[in-house]
Amino acid sequence: MSHYLIELYTPNAKWNALPVEQRQHFLAGLQEAMGGLSSLGIEVLALTATEHDIDRASDHRFMGVWRFPDQQACEALLGGIKASGWYEYFDHVNASGTEGGFAQHLLELAQA
Repeated sequence: MSHYLIELYTPNAKWNALPVEQRQHFLAGLQEAMGGLSSLGIEVLALTATEHDIDRASDHRFMGVWRFPDQQACEALLGGIKASGWYEYFDHVNASGTEGGFAQHLLELAQA
């Protein structure tokens, strides 16, 4: 069963204080580390700036949406993100869960 992760993040003051060269060095390291993700079955569905002109928009500036073959692959990515130092530079929240449909979700809501 597929597993999903949604990230919302915004650069913080520490990121904003980094010189451009240090930002580029950090991001180049991330790009290199992400190279092997597809071999784990990890799929990037979207990495993008968020839209703020929608109803109840998040204040976060960016989002990521990922699909995984299982929870272990999701945990591997989250571990890599944490180890990279990402959370030092971005105000970040994660949400994850398994594949599900509308009928199942309505049952979950009814039992909440």
